[in-house]
Amino acid sequence: MNKIITDEVKIDEILERGTIINIFPTKEEFKKKLLEGKKLRFYIGLDATAPTLHLSHAKNIMIMEKFRKLGHEVVILFGDFTARIGDPTGENSKRKELNRKEVLSNVKKWKTLIKPLMDFKTLNNPPKIMYNHKWLSKLTLEELIKLANTFTVQQMIERDMFEKRLNAGKPIYLSEFLYPLMQGYDSVAMNVDVEVCGTDQTFNALAGRTLLKKIKGKDKFVVTLTLMENPKTGELMSKSKGTGVFLGGLSSDMFGQIMAQPDEMMEVLFINNTLLSLNEIKEILNSNNPKEIKLRLAKEIIKIFYGEKEAKSAQRKWEETFSKKEIPKDAPTTEVSREELLIDTFLNNNIVSSKTEFRRLVEAQAITNLNTKEKVKDPNFRVQSGVYRVGKKRFIKIKIK
Repeated sequence: MNKIITDEVKIDEILERGTIINIFPTKEEFKKKLLEGKKLRFYIGLDATAPTLHLSHAKNIMIMEKFRKLGHEVVILFGDFTARIGDPTGENSKRKELNRKEVLSNVKKWKTLIKPLMDFKTLNNPPKIMYNHKWLSKLTLEELIKLANTFTVQQMIERDMFEKRLNAGKPIYLSEFLYPLMQGYDSVAMNVDVEVCGTDQTFNALAGRTLLKKIKGKDKFVVTLTLMENPKTGELMSKSKGTGVFLGGLSSDMFGQIMAQPDEMMEVLFINNTLLSLNEIKEILNSNNPKEIKLRLAKEIIKIFYGEKEAKSAQRKWEETFSKKEIPKDAPTTEVSREELLIDTFLNNNIVSSKTEFRRLVEAQAITNLNTKEKVKDPNFRVQSGVYRVGKKRFIKIKIK
């Protein structure tokens, strides 16, 4: 049995770093519980509604790993059932419905993407992976009605996105009212002590707290995390919009995406996505050299995902490309048929993360064929031979078969 670490300094490093926004019922009670030395079951839920993840998702997994290293049980719950309902958070309309095959395909990719962030190979208290289809698919209508009797329509309508839709005259579907019940029931099914989530999931997490009290007479802590918004514009990283720093591509691509982030995001990224102490971060940010600060940030993040050697290589490639205005020698090369659409070529080669991102780049005239000097202005553009620059940091060489 692994030992629970109750070192107050290590616990405060997690609680005071700035990644955690709020704790229910209180931070003081949560800290007291951590200091008691009892093993707690933590969980975080991930709805695989798209095949991509970004650094804001990575931050959530990184903090779960910190709790695991304290000796607590950690569960990564893939919402292979709830993803098909679709949480309405942040949406002005109902999310696209996915079938289970699509969701499981996304889950497979996500499991690969989060592997660098947690020690899944350890024999000492390894993280657990669970799927909520196992219990949610077995709920009977009678059981669902009992769960629904815990909440009122008025409570559901209190959610901001529902109020906005009502005021705009847009529909709210009954399935969207069911989502908090389903996510809430996850806490009951797994008998958890702590749920970790983004602030956008607070309503759903507290619904789980209510259900756990009603059904099992047990309380749970809810730990809400920052969504890593731009402090100046309020913009969030978004897998559906294709905006942010994404996981799973080449290390040089991620390095370039980090270097392209606005200066006001530097502190946010240092705090949430590096392993440096707050004192080290403060010292770096006080250097008053934005380029060097970004280079250090990009290197620290790339080290976590790809290792020290790859981080140095990615920095060298970035400097060759942008300091010397060169096309990187190892830019991906692909051969395609003349009839293929450029959007399909980009998706197949992981140049863009989604069709939405491709269209956004086209609208911004951010895709250029460097051989012809022409910008791509049509989303249905058919490929031509040449080196394409995508934004300021991505390149791909395309040859016609």
